[in-house]
Amino acid sequence: MEKVWPSGGFPFRVTTCEAEGSLYNEAMPRPRVVYPSAAIIALLSLLYSQQPPADVPFPKLGEFYFVRTEYVDRPGLRRGFSRGWWRQDWPEADVHFTQGIRRLTRIDIGEPRHLPLTDDRVFDHPWIYATQAGYWDLKDPEVIRLKEYLLRGGFLVVDDFYGEQDWAVFENTVQRMFPDLPIVDIKDDDQVMHVVYEIKERVFIPGLRHLRRGPGGYGGIQPQGTHPEWKGLYDGKGRLLIAINFQMDVGDAWEHADWPEYPEQMTALAYRFGINYIVYAMTH
Repeated sequence: MEKVWPSGGFPFRVTTCEAEGSLYNEAMPRPRVVYPSAAIIALLSLLYSQQPPADVPFPKLGEFYFVRTEYVDRPGLRRGFSRGWWRQDWPEADVHFTQGIRRLTRIDIGEPRHLPLTDDRVFDHPWIYATQAGYWDLKDPEVIRLKEYLLRGGFLVVDDFYGEQDWAVFENTVQRMFPDLPIVDIKDDDQVMHVVYEIKERVFIPGLRHLRRGPGGYGGIQPQGTHPEWKGLYDGKGRLLIAINFQMDVGDAWEHADWPEYPEQMTALAYRFGINYIVYAMTH
C-alpha cells in the first residue's frame, strides 16, 4: 500500500505493508532461530532475489535522497588540497549509507545529492545532512533559508564536530535562527529513538582517527575531555528539527561499514540512528 505523508511542504510517498504494519525491514537486529517451512523459504528467496546488489547504480529519480549540505568554510580552515570541509567522508559515506537504506527499508531511494542551502531544490527533500558543523561559515541568506526549511517541515542532521570552539560556532548558528529555542539532550523515550529501531545504546561512534588496536581488536578512543552527546533542537510543538551528533563521527561509521577493522557495534548503531532519523523526518 502507498501512503502520502504531508510534511510541511514535503509531499512524498512511502511504501508500507499493512499486514506487517511497518515501513521497514528489520534486517539489522539479530532474529531468533526458527525453523521455516519450505513455503517461507521460497518466499524469502523471492524477496531476496528482488534486492539489487550493492554495486547496482542508484536510480537518478527516487522518493528519498541522501542530501549533503554544501557550505563555505570559516576563514583559515580551508584544507590544503582545496577540498571544503562539507565534503568530509564524501562520497563514500553517502553511497554506503544509501545502500543501507535500500537494503534495510522499503524507501524508494535515488542517487545521493549535495546542495547549497540557497538552492530552491532543498525544499524538495525532507532530510539533509551536514558534517563538520563547527567549521561552516553560514551567511545570513543561508541562515534565513535553513530556518525556513526547518519550519516548513525539514530535518537536519549535523555530525562530526568536537570541543568548545566547534560547539560555539554551531550554537551561534542555531541562535541566529531560533534565539528562544534551547538545544537539549535527546531523551531515551523520544520518538526518534523508537520510530524504527529501539535504540538504547549510547556508545561512542568513532572516526578512523579515533580507532586503536587492542587485545580484542579495534576499538574507539574518545578524545580527551570529551564524551558523545546526542542533542536536539525542537520546535514549540515538540517536533525535532535538528539531530545533533556531537563529539562523534557517524559519517565515518557509514563510510567504513565494509571495513573489517571498524567495530561492528559502532557501525550498527550508526546505521540504526541514521534510519531512525530518516523515517522520523518522513513521518513528522
